[in-house]
Amino acid sequence: MIRNRATKDLEKLARAFKALSNPNRLAIYLEVLHQYRTEMKSCGLAHLIDSLDIGAPTISHHTKELVDAGLISVQRDGRFIRCTLSESMRAHLSAFFGRAPNEKE
Repeated sequence: MIRNRATKDLEKLARAFKALSNPNRLAIYLEVLHQYRTEMKSCGLAHLIDSLDIGAPTISHHTKELVDAGLISVQRDGRFIRCTLSESMRAHLSAFFGRAPNEKE
């Protein structure tokens, strides 16, 4: 049972790392993380397009990949789409990177 849980956690982390291995997706994730740490807590797609100088179709594709990896979520509000950081995945990544190299699960 513990091994299956560890395998599931590793698969979740691997999907996140794969998504973040693309420079555009990493830039998007970091901008959403930055906005998460402000009063805004979320980030509009228009803001991402303007601040990262990446075209709308590219932003749309990469945000979908980040959503599929569980790193962010998106909410539609009429014509606007807002990206929000997945707190559970952020905590999962923090726990992974905060673990000492010789520490057992």
